[in-house]
Amino acid sequence: MARGGLRLALRWLEGALFVGALACVTWLGVTWSHATLYQLYAKNEMDRVAAPGPPAVGMPAAPPWKQDSLIGVLAIPNVSLSVAVVEGDDDQALRIAVGHLPDTPLPWEEGNSALAGHRDTFFRALEQVRGGDDVSLATRHGTLRYRVKSVAVVSPDDVAVLGSSTSANLTLITCYPFQYVGPAPRRFVVQAQRIALP
Repeated sequence: MARGGLRLALRWLEGALFVGALACVTWLGVTWSHATLYQLYAKNEMDRVAAPGPPAVGMPAAPPWKQDSLIGVLAIPNVSLSVAVVEGDDDQALRIAVGHLPDTPLPWEEGNSALAGHRDTFFRALEQVRGGDDVSLATRHGTLRYRVKSVAVVSPDDVAVLGSSTSANLTLITCYPFQYVGPAPRRFVVQAQRIALP
């Protein structure tokens, strides 16, 4: 009788583990599909509305952007990175794209604009970025061009990388180390400076 009860309990456990695994795989598939479809939508939308050439000089500040609004498409050709950028840095924004930190200037404004992304999704390619790499950000206001000036690993509470700037900079932030399992203890920071088109 004890053996039959143990067998029954093991079957129930097996069934529960199977259902749990199926739920995890389903959640992963839905999340991945949502992010992939959003990336396709964002890139098509930016192709349709992006202004050609550099942004106009003296452009007025944009009105406040809504959470998850499409800002543009970030590209770093040397590492085959092309990803949509949305307003905000909450879980929803970072699940579908790279997020613009709302407390920093928008990319077409002067100052240090910061973008954050997950190391295990959209910003995985940052591991390969090097000084001198070209960066572009296609927006409704024009295409902004940058050159990577530094790559650094900092502590999570090092907010100096978000400091204000008199020039137009772009700061990209993700967690570090890239292969770390769980909440990573450091931050990987790429800083780029806007360059004039030739």
